[in-house]
Amino acid sequence: MPDTVTMPGQSKIAITSLSDAGGAEISGIDLRQPIDGATADALRQAWLEYKVLVIRNQEITEDEQERFCRLFGELAGLKSQATATKTLWVTNREEPDRVTAVQRGEMMFHIDQAYSEQPCKGSTLYSVIIPDVGGNTCFSNCAKIFASLSDDWKRRLAGLTALNYFNYDTNPSTRPGEVDPGAPQYSHPVIRTHPETGERSVFINRLMTMRINDMDRSESDEILGYLFDLIENPANIYEHVWQVGDLVLWDNRCTAHARTDYDSEKRRLLRRMTILDENPVK
Repeated sequence: MPDTVTMPGQSKIAITSLSDAGGAEISGIDLRQPIDGATADALRQAWLEYKVLVIRNQEITEDEQERFCRLFGELAGLKSQATATKTLWVTNREEPDRVTAVQRGEMMFHIDQAYSEQPCKGSTLYSVIIPDVGGNTCFSNCAKIFASLSDDWKRRLAGLTALNYFNYDTNPSTRPGEVDPGAPQYSHPVIRTHPETGERSVFINRLMTMRINDMDRSESDEILGYLFDLIENPANIYEHVWQVGDLVLWDNRCTAHARTDYDSEKRRLLRRMTILDENPVK
């Protein structure tokens, strides 16, 4: 694992690699304060390199989280709910005065908004209340997975597209048994090229990717099963154990993420904002 690197800027941030599968902790920064240009450039470069950024021990407002997100792009709207707000509270209890995604226990690997034509560029979660055990977020490095594929597999996957589907009302955390034609769904390339780095990555996930288009079902299942297993292989995963006051940002273009199980009787509350992708999926 690389040593900590100190980057330029007023805050003199330090970037420490968290795993061989990606992820870096950023220290020496207070997100309540304005971020200078040199620090912003260092953060953006670290994000592209490590895929997931972790900033701990923050006490930030909704506006301060939004200001941080805007270093990476404009805020995206919510696609799983009909609302104008760009803030979603991920929780295991109803919040009558907030827009919420009520989710309990484990959640399969997924890519945010993969079921839409324009998935978000990145997402952030800020932890407010967390259970004492479990509820961790696992990030799989899908660029690393593509790089590890044999030449035969790369040729086999070239040019394929797959149907991604999500029905928040019925199957928010586990793979559905069938596809409702009226629920959100969209087809994307199985292999995506990152618009900034040029890296190619696997762009499918167990929760939302239902089938490879124009292919026999048995072959589709074989290919998807092989790729799902790689995404869920611990060697390709950084697992984030939450602490109150953590802000985590991930690159939605080249990672998939999941939540580990936890006692749903224990409170879990995180504030999510997503970043608009100005580039189409290619």
